[in-house]
Formats: sequence, structure tokens, C-alpha cells
Amino acid sequence: MDILSIVGLIVGIAAILVGQFLEGGHISTLVNGPAVLIVIGGTFGAVMLQSPAAIFMRAMRMLFWVFYTPKLNYEETIDKIIRWSNIARKEGLLGLENVEEQETDPFAQKALQLLIDGGEPEIIRNILEVDIDTKERFDSQAAKVFESMGGYSPTIGIIGAVLGLIQVMGNLSDPSKLGGGIAVAFVATIYGVGAANLLFLPIAKKLGHIVETETLYREMIVEGMTSIAEGENPRNIETKLLSYMN
Repeated sequence: MDILSIVGLIVGIAAILVGQFLEGGHISTLVNGPAVLIVIGGTFGAVMLQSPAAIFMRAMRMLFWVFYTPKLNYEETIDKIIRWSNIARKEGLLGLENVEEQETDPFAQKALQLLIDGGEPEIIRNILEVDIDTKERFDSQAAKVFESMGGYSPTIGIIGAVLGLIQVMGNLSDPSKLGGGIAVAFVATIYGVGAANLLFLPIAKKLGHIVETETLYREMIVEGMTSIAEGENPRNIETKLLSYMN
């Protein structure tokens, strides 16, 4: 679990609530169900209209990455690649067949299969890079769904505020209700701006960083497998791959 994400979310929300309290306001004034419905529902509706179904569903699945970041064990993968390199030098590329059957990472398994089939290093690199680029583009588009939410929610919040003011204008005959009504109307604006800057935009940036990290991890695997195909010394391969950990 990513503790920093949880702490950041708590600190951001707590700062607003404590600030409201220190200013002499009541936290209860920030609670408004219709405003939540307008902002969150309107934002999701706009993004659903904008996004292809596959990208939207991928974005919802990636949301869990914010708190449960995919584990990428660089050291373990480098050790495996060096072990594969030693097997290839001693037994030939066909000696990796048993390794390929036991490998659980689909990308590494595909790379091993290409290696066992005797593909040229450049061909192996080209095939795997197409795979990397395709996945990176798809996941990046999914991450941008939350970036779009960050753009829509403040505007939807303003719509909510205007709707609230319309209700206030309907009560002009009762001045005692004007102050409270105006305050409630602007809660929607707070929700819109707050959701954009405390949730949607940070989530988009976090997911974008995770996508970049996964891409780098797969590029490391490609470098290792093409080095094996070129017959490089295992020690040289290890030195090269350790650079990715920096």
C-alpha cells in the first residue's frame, strides 16, 4: 500500500476543514448532498461522453494503483536475466525452454519465446518495443481521463453554484434565507475546485508516473534479452541493467 498517497489525501482534506474551523465557520456548512451529486455526477458524465469505453474502464481499474502501486522488483528481474544469460551461454538458447514455461510475467515470457525462436536481436527489440509503446499509449490515455476530470469539475462546480443562486433568487421575499442560501450555493464551487486539485489532477499525475516507471522496467527487460541474443558477457549485461535502477 502506498502510505504517502493516503497521508497526502488526509492532509489535503484536513487542511481545508481545519482552516474552515479556524476561520470561525462550521464544518457542517461544507456538507451538501446535492452539490456532491452535481459535481461528481456531472464530471463523470462529461468524461464518459468524452472517452471510449475501453479507456474509461481501464482508468477505473488503474485507480487502485494510487494506493496499491504495482510492484516492480528490478533486482529480482536483473538476477533472472543474468541467470538466463548464463543458461544460454552454457546450453544454448533452447536451454531456456523450461525457463519460458515457468515465467509468470507475460512480457518477459514473450521476450523469452522470441529469444528461443532464434530471432535476430534487432527483430526482438522491434517486436517488444511495439508492445511497450502500445501499452504505454493505452495506459497514458487512461491516466488522462482523470486529468480531464480535473478540467471539468471546477466548471461543473460553477454550474452547481448558479443553480443554487437560482434557488436563492426565488426566496428574495424572505431576506433571512438569503445569507445561508448563498453560502450553500458556493459549496458546489468548493467541491468542484477541491475535487480537481486534491483528487483528479494529483491522481492523473500519479498514474502517469507509474506508467512511465512500468515502461522503463519493460525497456530494461528488452535491453537484457537483446543483450543475451547478441551473446554479451553476463557481467557486462548486469552492469548495463543496474543503470536502470538509478
